[in-house]
Amino acid sequence: MENFLIQLLNGLVTSMLLFVMAAGLSLIFGLMDVINLTHGAFYLLGGYIGLTTVRRLGNFWLALMIAPLVVGGLGLLIEYFFLRRLYGRHRHLEQVLFTFGVTLIIIDLARATWGAYVESVPSPALLAGQVSLFNIQFPIYRLSLIGFGLLLALLLWLLIERTRLGAIVRAGVSDAQMVAGLGIDVQRVFAGVFAFGAALAALAGVVGAPVFTLYPGLDSEILILALVVVVIGGLGTLKGAFFGSLIIGLADTFGKALLPELSRFILFAVMALILLLRPSGLFGQKEV
Repeated sequence: MENFLIQLLNGLVTSMLLFVMAAGLSLIFGLMDVINLTHGAFYLLGGYIGLTTVRRLGNFWLALMIAPLVVGGLGLLIEYFFLRRLYGRHRHLEQVLFTFGVTLIIIDLARATWGAYVESVPSPALLAGQVSLFNIQFPIYRLSLIGFGLLLALLLWLLIERTRLGAIVRAGVSDAQMVAGLGIDVQRVFAGVFAFGAALAALAGVVGAPVFTLYPGLDSEILILALVVVVIGGLGTLKGAFFGSLIIGLADTFGKALLPELSRFILFAVMALILLLRPSGLFGQKEV
């Protein structure tokens, strides 16, 4: 029973980290119709920037602000100078090639700057240690990640569902041409969403670094999980990203704990089963 509870909590930690990643990726997919393979690289870059900030300034909380701002700014530049030339439903192959190329550049630069060693960001002193929970000892920092993910989910829901900006984004996901016809600068909305998604990925990289460490190759591992979350949750929906993250995070954690040699099979079997029952994802809109 104790082992089950530990794995359940670890699964929730993974789920909340995946949600921070997948929320931005889902909005980019749903609104911009862009297959963004740089999202994993943004995660890793955010983690490395956070690592440097902690080492030089000794402040984890400052890293939570600096990394998303830097990576979000990089995402804005990539969208403005390059990606907006590749918009269009029939240009997915070009989008894949471009974003994959950007990923290779970012990862090579990261390897040249920080090396190919496994790096870990120490958790902040305020959240160090363990807490007794249902007769088990569980790290305070990991427990705080669950609360952080839930709080972020609430804030994003309020932003998307209760603000004018959120209404514009939701309308753009449904029909970007209609939004443009209302006099709204869709290009500016696209740029903001892409930068916001990159910033969220960097934020996930910082908060996840004390738990999952940092190393070249982590970008592809986290990207695969985030893509699975987006596919089964449905494009352009935060609700789908949240519940998809819960499913995949728990499936991945329990799969590695119980059947490590079949963990990937279990993960994609869950995805296949959901898509068989709901081809457009759990909360995705059916195409007419």
